[in-house]
Amino acid sequence: MSSDFESYEQDFSVLTAEITGRIGKVPKLVGDDKKQMVANVEKQLEEARELLEQMELEVREIPPQSRGMYSSRMRSYKQEMGKLEADFKRSRIAYSDEVRNELLGDDGNSSENQRAHLLDNTERLERSSRRLEAGYQIAVETEQIGQEMLENLSHDREKIQRARERV
Repeated sequence: MSSDFESYEQDFSVLTAEITGRIGKVPKLVGDDKKQMVANVEKQLEEARELLEQMELEVREIPPQSRGMYSSRMRSYKQEMGKLEADFKRSRIAYSDEVRNELLGDDGNSSENQRAHLLDNTERLERSSRRLEAGYQIAVETEQIGQEMLENLSHDREKIQRARERV
């Protein structure tokens, strides 16, 4: 069973490496070559999604005691997939802006600066959101620990009061 998972893992690794290389080429190409490359990357991303689904099915078949390691691998693969999709989206945005500029005869310098500024702001916002989520998680964990401590202290108090009553 895990050999199937490892086979899917190898296929996923090869596929993501190909996708990464092609995503890097998209902004450098022009015309029909660029359209063809975008279509190929979309197909490969779909194949990668299907591989992830197959890997998830394999993980479900693994006994619970050894499932943890595979589950953590799956989380990292999903993160990698999300990163690839975001990178592809950025390269497609650059591609669509270039097509628009060709049609309108615009040099695009100001829009490129605006896009770069927006991407920087988006990344900053995502980092801030992750920090807020982490802070919230810590607050929730701290609250749970505090609640457990109060319960323990309450039980200890009851024990001491019962001991006093016996004496």
